[in-house]
Amino acid sequence: MAGGEQTVRIDGRRLRITNLDKVLYPETGTTKGEVIDYYSRVAPVLIPHAIGRPVTRKRWPDGVGTDDHPGMSFFAKDLEAGAPSWIVRRAIDHSTGAKDYPLVTERATLVYLAQVASLELHVPQWRFAPDGDRGPADRLVLDLDPGPGTGLAECAEVARWARAILGGMGLEALPVTSGSKGIHLYAPLPGDQSSDAITALAKELARAIEADHPDLVISQMSKAARPGKVFIDWSQNNGAKTTIAPYSLRGGSHPTVAAPRTWDELDDPALRHLLFDEVLSRVADAGDPMADLGFRAGARHADTGPLSEYISMRAAGKTPEPVPSNPLGATASEGLPVFVIQEHHATRLHWDLRLERDGVLASWAVPKGVPPSASRNNLAVQTEDHPMEYAAFSGSIPAGEYGAGTMTIWDEGRYELEKWRDDEIIFTLEGRAGGPLGRVRLALIRTDGAGAKSTWLLHRMKTDAAGRPQPEGQPVVPIDETEDDEQPLDHGPTEQATPPAAELAPMIATAATRGLARDAARRWAIDGHPWVEMKWDGVRAIGLWDGSRLRLRARSGADITAKYPELSAADLGLGPDPAVVDGEIVALDEKGRPSFPLLQARMNLQKPREIAREAPRTPVKLYLFDVLSFRGEDTAGSPLAERRRILESLADRAHDPVVLPPVFDDLDAALETSELFGLEGVMLKDPRSRYRRGVRSEEWLKVKLTRTQEVVIGGIRPGKGGRSGSIGSLLVGIPGPAGLAYSGRVGSGFSESTIARLEEVLLPLRTTTVPFVDVPSADASDALWVRPLLVGEVEFAEFTPGGILRQARWRGLRPDKRPDEVVRES
Repeated sequence: MAGGEQTVRIDGRRLRITNLDKVLYPETGTTKGEVIDYYSRVAPVLIPHAIGRPVTRKRWPDGVGTDDHPGMSFFAKDLEAGAPSWIVRRAIDHSTGAKDYPLVTERATLVYLAQVASLELHVPQWRFAPDGDRGPADRLVLDLDPGPGTGLAECAEVARWARAILGGMGLEALPVTSGSKGIHLYAPLPGDQSSDAITALAKELARAIEADHPDLVISQMSKAARPGKVFIDWSQNNGAKTTIAPYSLRGGSHPTVAAPRTWDELDDPALRHLLFDEVLSRVADAGDPMADLGFRAGARHADTGPLSEYISMRAAGKTPEPVPSNPLGATASEGLPVFVIQEHHATRLHWDLRLERDGVLASWAVPKGVPPSASRNNLAVQTEDHPMEYAAFSGSIPAGEYGAGTMTIWDEGRYELEKWRDDEIIFTLEGRAGGPLGRVRLALIRTDGAGAKSTWLLHRMKTDAAGRPQPEGQPVVPIDETEDDEQPLDHGPTEQATPPAAELAPMIATAATRGLARDAARRWAIDGHPWVEMKWDGVRAIGLWDGSRLRLRARSGADITAKYPELSAADLGLGPDPAVVDGEIVALDEKGRPSFPLLQARMNLQKPREIAREAPRTPVKLYLFDVLSFRGEDTAGSPLAERRRILESLADRAHDPVVLPPVFDDLDAALETSELFGLEGVMLKDPRSRYRRGVRSEEWLKVKLTRTQEVVIGGIRPGKGGRSGSIGSLLVGIPGPAGLAYSGRVGSGFSESTIARLEEVLLPLRTTTVPFVDVPSADASDALWVRPLLVGEVEFAEFTPGGILRQARWRGLRPDKRPDEVVRES
């Protein structure tokens, strides 16, 4: 492959690949182009072992380095924001929110992962169930890890002992040299037990081998006891753990592979780990020695099952279509059964209607889709039953494969069944909200044949199930194939025009010391009393109230309505009159205090599914403090005191999560209260001040108890010690007259989840251009530069005379701020 950048087409997928000549393995000179070529060629044997499983990746964007100077690596769970939309993904809930894991379903996905330097692919011992939850364990794994003084020969001996025990249990053991140190031993399972049950079984198996061979085997986790022994790691059967996938590359100094082997090979005294080119030659000559563990694992005795025809017509690794988690069918869905209608651009455009029945999707191809009226019947041809996993499938089936073409979900939902006979089925479909189908009662009437390829008529009933006339539907129209099937939420009204961006730009306060604030408080006081508000540790939001629903705009002008459904999906009690309000979105900790770090769990979410999952765990409130317009009249020209009276009348009947905080008339008392309750500080305002849209005004002063500063991220320094292979610190700056002025390093305040999030958003911004106008050579020596597009916030003690932040501690990303908005706080 040549270097540079090019767009390639892989099995119908378009993909941009770059830097093919970049060396990822310096010891052997192996380039990214060779890594991409390996994953492309090994796909037919790798995919069956990974398909249906969430993939955790280990990435080396700048290569693996050498043994003496290893390259920086990152574990990646979520797919990057710029990943192609056609990559299949499934969500798993974490304490920091749901993460969308990629599923390796086709060769193009492997090529993409190689393009972003995902050298290692790690997967669990279970596949996703049809409902999207974790399925049962479908394979057992033992990781034979040699301690100091032992090697592959000793691991092979332990593997043979384990094989004998597993064989006595009716389980066939298959070995893999891990490409790192030891041997992985797999055994396919029938898929009827949980990961916890298989973990307990593996633990007892490891203890039994240790009891028989205590001189060579250990099953305890203690590293101190491992010298001279082989540790049997049984814990990788835990549902939350992963193991390097068979045929995955390793990120060591040489491009070795987790390579499936034969038992005869394990008897060879010269047994060693294999390089990627050796593995490709083996696969070309002899195929996959552990093929029985892959796509058809668990299906060998299901030749007459309901999905046998589906399985026989497809080859995993050649088609992205889902693997059935159970070839005998799944358990029934909770509640009403599911349906899906998929638009299929095959040899001829048609729609596939699938109805859940007895653990599978009974399926019909309907060339003209759902008829729009009762006066028209459309032909439907029954096809083979499909697995329940197919209800979520969209993607491109490669040319030459059965059903080749692009498939998208036209509509989906639940259905109510009235009758299911061999020759007639009557049912009512309820599509997704806003979808093209709506609610419709239909009948399938068989006209000829039986089973697959039998012909039916799809009829739209004149009445619904209650006998009421049924409205006609719209003619079936193909959907845009480039449209994302997960649209952003929009709870706002469509008929109300949004004001121009300039009219929604918030007024900004100026930082001040306590002394300056006290002087201003004396000058601005009315009847001896100043105007003081608490400063809330959240994100600014302008709210557009239409009399029933609220839309939200960030300080940047971006629409953030979908991020906070609890503020936009219900009537907040702000009355029938339209208004534009100013406030702060906050998340409260267990003591009822606003917490900016806690709010990070909400600020960075984009996908409706993630937001819906996180909202109950991290609820937010809207603290109001100003009003820009009311009843269609601009209020910005009125004094603050008058605007407050309008705001109080507007919020008089407001209910949770809307809060109207009090105004204090004593600056020092407000500061003491803020400090007592661990708040961020106070806001001192001139009660005569007008609302100056988009202006940083000295009529509003902010007095912070904790010094914070917004910064622009321009670089990463790799970690050392416990953070080796990850982010050690961030290099940050503040825009100045000459450009982005270097402001120092931030190396504390990072949790594991924070580092994972930073890796996710910063890696795609890597560049060779230094973004700072001045940076010390000591800090730049091992820096990895990123384009200065992201804003963060830090706590710090003080600025040095040279403008460097002292004792800076990370607080979080600020997606609501642009780099050009960042200014140095005085």
